[in-house]
Amino acid sequence: MSENSPVSADSVSPQPRLVLATRNAGKLRELRELLRGQVPGLDVDTQVVDAAAVGAPDVAETGVTFAENSLLKARAVADATGLVAIADDSGLSVDVLGGAPGIFSARWAGRHGDDVANLRLLLAQLSDVPDGHRGAAFVCAAALAVPASANADGAREVVEYGQLAGTLLREPRGEGGFGYDPVLEPLGMDRSCAELSPEEKNAISHRGLAFRALLPSIVEALR
Repeated sequence: MSENSPVSADSVSPQPRLVLATRNAGKLRELRELLRGQVPGLDVDTQVVDAAAVGAPDVAETGVTFAENSLLKARAVADATGLVAIADDSGLSVDVLGGAPGIFSARWAGRHGDDVANLRLLLAQLSDVPDGHRGAAFVCAAALAVPASANADGAREVVEYGQLAGTLLREPRGEGGFGYDPVLEPLGMDRSCAELSPEEKNAISHRGLAFRALLPSIVEALR
């Protein structure tokens, strides 16, 4: 195409309208499917993007709760991009550990993202805890932030929660999922989260529940 050739309107991708503060492709895919058909005129495949697509910064999780961390990320990305932003923070809450690992779930063994080490340490800490006292839950806080520049009344913020309760197994089971999935057996099931199909897990997951609770606020913000 020459410099003077007209650009077809069909060849120009719509501008992003919503950014998810993550570089996790799986999370972005889940959000797009959740929003598909919910907002008239929204092309979820091109207008709902991740942080990398719009050059949004990585945000340090310096809060002391899931809600604080999710809001920190949503606010920072909304301010940096001028777009409606969504973020989440999640982890494992173990009853006999007073809610720990909690916000430290991904680095429980000392190094961020070492799933094997995290699992080994957790199971060792619970080795003498009887089966009847091994209750735990995956917890997620999902936050939405509307930049002040796009809202005459100032920034609007919403936080919603999701929880997947279960029992901790004594050894990992299953090859799917990630993190602590192999050791949490959801209530009413006889399989770990890592033994569930993606469809089964998405239907009950803490993140899916939090995002679905946030959906009305997302729809309202994008109108």
